[in-house]
Amino acid sequence: MTALDWLALPCFAASAFFFLAGTVGLLRFPDLYTRLHALTKADNLGLGLAVVGLCLRSGSLAESLKLLLAWLLAMLASSTSCHLVARAALRRGVKPWRRP
Repeated sequence: MTALDWLALPCFAASAFFFLAGTVGLLRFPDLYTRLHALTKADNLGLGLAVVGLCLRSGSLAESLKLLLAWLLAMLASSTSCHLVARAALRRGVKPWRRP
């Protein structure tokens, strides 16, 4: 293994942690809005760390730029879809969870 492989390994481990944290947030948080927040934030960060790890392992600048572009497009799609789902829920009257 090269030095870049050793640098990429913590990125992949942190990426897996954030994907797991997003999944736990999706399953455990009480309402739609907190679930959306947890999922989009954790998944965007997890994907970003995975892309950084892949960029370290890729052999060329062109591949790294393609990976970064894919990450940026995924972030744009994720935030846009999260916003649309939350806005539709607000329009339908879905209330945030309140502690009794």
